[in-house]
Amino acid sequence: MIHALKKAIGLIVSAAIFSAAVSAAGAEDNPLGLIEPGKLHVGTISDGRPYSFIDGEGNFVGFEIDYFNDLAKRMGFDEGQVVVTAQDFTALLPSVANGRFDVAFAAIGTTPERLKTVDFSTGYLAGFMSIMTPDESIQTPKDLAGKRIGVLQGSIQEAYAAKNFKNSEIVRFPSNNAAVVALVNGSISGYFLDYEGGLLFLKQYPQLKMTINISSFDAPAGFAIKKGNVALKAALDKAIKESMAEGVWQRLYEKWLPGVPMPEQYLPNR
Repeated sequence: MIHALKKAIGLIVSAAIFSAAVSAAGAEDNPLGLIEPGKLHVGTISDGRPYSFIDGEGNFVGFEIDYFNDLAKRMGFDEGQVVVTAQDFTALLPSVANGRFDVAFAAIGTTPERLKTVDFSTGYLAGFMSIMTPDESIQTPKDLAGKRIGVLQGSIQEAYAAKNFKNSEIVRFPSNNAAVVALVNGSISGYFLDYEGGLLFLKQYPQLKMTINISSFDAPAGFAIKKGNVALKAALDKAIKESMAEGVWQRLYEKWLPGVPMPEQYLPNR
């Protein structure tokens, strides 16, 4: 009986040691806690010009695509090890929280509500939220009263509009393209989006104007990562700091957002 008990205890201890060894080996092989060791699975949207979108040849391009590829390289990954998948904006953060993506980006503002479900890297985008409209009589938030105003579902603009545009009808859209089509067709009076993204639509639709601009520097965009993944956050934060210090962030910003003001804290020697 005692011999059997000792044998059982020995087996339990051996199993525990083996499990610990496997865990240690796993941590060593996958120090960033990725879904698939050696690859970064990334989620983004396909129509988020100029940040992340699919071009005429079916390739992901944009400021965030170029910038994340630079960060990934600094973290030891080549471009072929970054797997980018398109998804609706509203599904990005749940997909990170559920372990489908290691990282998500789409100019996603860091807010207290979002921090309840995911973590964010240090910020890398800050700008303005704007009303895009063909109606030049809309010049102040008060002029939105009684109007149908579109927002991207799950965006900072949606939360801001729900809180501050009390006298407007808020219409939620799954994508920027769907909202702009509705705006051009007259189904909504204005579309509330980020300023930089709106600039490209103005080139495509000259009848549209950006008439109201609201500061959003209190919720800078960051890369969303799974809650508690300290190693990945630290690696991203380090890479972001290096890229900004070396002027890479500035060069890519000037390439994709020419003429748009840049926050001083993101520039070299700051």
